[in-house]
Amino acid sequence: MPVGVTYDSQVFHYALNFRSRKAPALVPNPFLGVFLHWIGGLASASFYVPYRKVRGWSWETYWLVGGVVSWLIAPWLMASLFTNNLLSVLRETPASTILWTFFFGVLWGMGGLTFGLTMRYLGLSLGMAVALGYTAVFGTLMPPMFRGEFPALLASRSGIVILVGVAVCALGIVIAGLAGISKERELSVEQQKEDIPEFNLKLGLGVATFCGIMSACFAFGLAAGGPIKLLTMQHGTSTMWQGLPVLIVVLAGGFTTNFVWCMILNFRNKSFGEYTKMPAGRDPLASMGKNYILCAIAGFTWYLQFFFYTMGETQMGRKYGFSSWTLHMASIMIFSTLWGIALHEWRGVGTRTKLLITLTLAVLVGSTAIVGYGNLLSTR
Repeated sequence: MPVGVTYDSQVFHYALNFRSRKAPALVPNPFLGVFLHWIGGLASASFYVPYRKVRGWSWETYWLVGGVVSWLIAPWLMASLFTNNLLSVLRETPASTILWTFFFGVLWGMGGLTFGLTMRYLGLSLGMAVALGYTAVFGTLMPPMFRGEFPALLASRSGIVILVGVAVCALGIVIAGLAGISKERELSVEQQKEDIPEFNLKLGLGVATFCGIMSACFAFGLAAGGPIKLLTMQHGTSTMWQGLPVLIVVLAGGFTTNFVWCMILNFRNKSFGEYTKMPAGRDPLASMGKNYILCAIAGFTWYLQFFFYTMGETQMGRKYGFSSWTLHMASIMIFSTLWGIALHEWRGVGTRTKLLITLTLAVLVGSTAIVGYGNLLSTR
């Protein structure tokens, strides 16, 4: 039997067994869910801003320092604070669940470590547009397809509305990409380099494509961790916090990938010394303590996106929980576009590009409303 079918059957029967006992009743609130996803999107769109203030460190150094906080410290800290019997829950989880959840985290990590490169080569707005476009489509549609639920979506009014919302989200991301291309054509190379010093459209698009497809594996990891959610609720954890233990496993996989790659870069670039002292000949105003604080802020802010994501997912209903991924992606795009405007990445562009940016925001906001409405229909 194929590996995927074996895994899916194990998760299904394990989850069914728990539901037959005393799983807490859940009353979805899609409006609250959309709001929580917006907060998570704001955190995701904002986390890279503190990194822009780091001085004297190579990319691999500040990326790993921030990653220790976002992928290790924050998940354990928040899960310990908001869930019950965390260690017992993880010990009782079937090994196959831990393995698959961790494995998808490793694959997601490959996308995560190239996300920073996407920002370097394309900037905040265009980089987010391309990477998240792939992530939104693959991360939203593949889980229900894998579980054989897609035909059921097409057979219900609420499912069709949600799929329309997914399509509108993808359209908004495409428009954002068009805005980035329009900008690239309007500005001179010197103007592009002024706001994005390492701007490289071709290289950036290639990196962003790989990043977006692999980043969708995070959604697969959350789905694979379903039995962990059920276990933690059996231990008395509130439905709202059920996803926090899953994040520990998924993010551990992501940390593994990023740690290995950053170590390779540290060795290749001889940048190990940056963890303990500022490299000679660089910005004399740089403070190592300031760098660590900035990276910690960036890392914890990054984690908050999924802290609120798991909360929002509980409010979208069990049937269409996968739609949370679209809401998450749309929210990230909305706020990253606003950050791009605030950081003057769109300075000097023409009327056509400005109209495309405005249209991007309008379409993405509309997509979140449509997906939320579809989930509301399902609760009725």
